[in-house]
Amino acid sequence: MHRWSDHPELIKVVDTIWQANFGDLDAKGRPGPKPKRTFRQQLRILILDLYVAWLEDSDLCIGVAMSENDWDTWSRYNALRISKKIIPLIHGLEAKGLIDLAKGSYSGPYAPYNRITRIRAAEPMRELFRAAKFTRDDVLQHPDQECIILKAAEGEAAKLIEYEDTAATRQMREELKAYNQVLADHFIDIPSLDHPWVERGDGLGGTMKVNIDHHHQSVRRIFSRGSWEANGRFYGPWWQLISSELRKKIYINDTPTVEVDFKGLHVAILSARQGVVVEGDPYALPAGLVPGASAELQRTLVKQLVLTALNAKAKNSAFASFRDGFPAGHLGKTMSNQQLDGLLRAFVELHPHMANFICADQGIGLMNIDGLIAERVHKHFVHQGVCVLSVHDSFIIDYTRVAELKRVMAEASAAVVGRALSVSQSGAGLDEFRADTPPDRVLDFISWCQVPRQEKYLERLKLWEVMKGKLVIPY
Repeated sequence: MHRWSDHPELIKVVDTIWQANFGDLDAKGRPGPKPKRTFRQQLRILILDLYVAWLEDSDLCIGVAMSENDWDTWSRYNALRISKKIIPLIHGLEAKGLIDLAKGSYSGPYAPYNRITRIRAAEPMRELFRAAKFTRDDVLQHPDQECIILKAAEGEAAKLIEYEDTAATRQMREELKAYNQVLADHFIDIPSLDHPWVERGDGLGGTMKVNIDHHHQSVRRIFSRGSWEANGRFYGPWWQLISSELRKKIYINDTPTVEVDFKGLHVAILSARQGVVVEGDPYALPAGLVPGASAELQRTLVKQLVLTALNAKAKNSAFASFRDGFPAGHLGKTMSNQQLDGLLRAFVELHPHMANFICADQGIGLMNIDGLIAERVHKHFVHQGVCVLSVHDSFIIDYTRVAELKRVMAEASAAVVGRALSVSQSGAGLDEFRADTPPDRVLDFISWCQVPRQEKYLERLKLWEVMKGKLVIPY
């Protein structure tokens, strides 16, 4: 609902649809208050959303609220001032066969989920899109879209809360907008990808498409439970949605990157509060605790279980949530409450200072702490115009600044937690070589870090340079 474009070809498409279907709305003296956005402007916003969804996936639907009470033109989350007048436009497009519409509760008459109405462009509108002389890059996000979000609870479906700005919220917004601008000024992509998207599991046994492009790298900060001390993490960009293995292949400005992560961040934070230093990997328990699991898989299961238990209020809900996090056929999906309880006991035996934090609803506060750490890391590099990508407990930076990133992460964690927390990294940084390293060895390392660039990647790079009017100069 925050897409906008003044491209003349796009306006022609909107005018064509308007004149053929909504000309009567041009009549003078319509009853009722005048909307903040004209009917025609709201139709443009709607068509832009449908166009972008169609481009990304022809079957992709847009969820849309069809209750008048859901459209508050003065909401801070409605920067384009869309009003309830968009509802008759949606019904009008459906009546003319221009959109497909699936009413709310489409999964069943009393379904507890998926209750919102879905829409997508139907074939007549798709024909207009195919003939259009504008592109995805001609569709922009409104610059005043709210990036500091306050929710009543956790999760995507949680209600948004209106709030009064304070000096703190204004500062957070200014800093986040500056961070997003730095991201927008850098070409962030994966050179080994021929097409700008990857598929991953959707957690329901199916797959979902993650788009890898500059349209999906904007960051927002979300607070939960109606409190500025609950959550506060940074969400949204595509690199948070891909695997750690694929993140290793990210290039920033056509330059290799390294990911540096805090070791067992939430365990480390809670341990620091207790004055305990955890040596090594906190999730590495004695082998064989999970029959049939390799050491690597057992560690994955333990980590997922501990993090889930830190978020939960009770063991049974933690165990159910743990199983929900794995697809059908995965070992984690089949583990019983008794097995999971045994794993938790083994973890606590190794780290007894953690006992009081298990199933004690700690996660939401811990996310607030790691959000404060990320805030400091962002701020340091924004002041230099340097691009750093955050993934909650880790950061990705080009391989010329790895040592600097590690120093900044240590300073940030010490300032927030009271102790510099341990880190690990996915590879070596070019700035970590000693000053007396032979030049030929450094050149060999630079050469070794390079990967073949797919032709489509190079095309995306050139298009980005044209769009931005600047050249990407790799190290």
